Amino acid sequence: MDLNGTAAVVTGGASGLGAATAKALAAAGVKVAIFDMNEAAGAAIAAEIGGVFCPVNVTDEASVDAGFAKAREAHGQERILINCAGTGNAIKTASRDRATGEPKHFPLADFERIIQINLIGTFRCIAKSAAGMLTLEPRGDFGERGAIVNTASVAAEDGQIGQAAYSASKGGVVGMTLPIARDLSSEGIRVNTILPGIFNTPLMNGASEAVKDALAASVPFPKRLGMPEEYAALAVEMCRNSYFNGEDVRLDGAIRMAPR
Repeated sequence: MDLNGTAAVVTGGASGLGAATAKALAAAGVKVAIFDMNEAAGAAIAAEIGGVFCPVNVTDEASVDAGFAKAREAHGQERILINCAGTGNAIKTASRDRATGEPKHFPLADFERIIQINLIGTFRCIAKSAAGMLTLEPRGDFGERGAIVNTASVAAEDGQIGQAAYSASKGGVVGMTLPIARDLSSEGIRVNTILPGIFNTPLMNGASEAVKDALAASVPFPKRLGMPEEYAALAVEMCRNSYFNGEDVRLDGAIRMAPR
């Protein structure tokens, strides 16, 4: 796909993997709209790259619709969607209260929240973006209309203790990648998913340097945390390379997560 002049939407584009991807796409000549709940950070990134910020909560239908309307009014129908919006938690399925020893279970509302954001929110944006892409004229010799890149996690395949909800949500993203790619193949829309390992993103800000060093040491090679720019480079390549379709790709320095 020729990226120059193409419109894109990046969810979760105000920080971390999404911000790095928004910047990389803009550097390739893409007109970028950022979807995020953090208006200050999102607007700052949009201003930096000459894009547009759209306040969006991916769990809210009306919010997503308004975001796509604003993005398309500014840049036209997007040919690229990058799904980076997501969150996580760490709660055991069942455990004992540390103070009383009484049994307790994973709060179901917390489980549902993770599924709503990471899995259903991703699908909501895919479905609405893909429907818009159907209005586009196909490009190139093989009639390409668009490219979608999702963000899962290595936890989709080797989730750790306390990651039942997170792993389920990211495993769902992996599981739906090929069916959606097949659904959209006749319309020239490609779908791929990246499974990042341990990356140096704002989610890591709460960890001490000692914890970060230990995590880096657990990576076979290179022994460091992943950089958001490395995720962005792969996402851009998935958009650019028209034979990249229906794939779930780990980007993790060969790590396989231990139970803890």
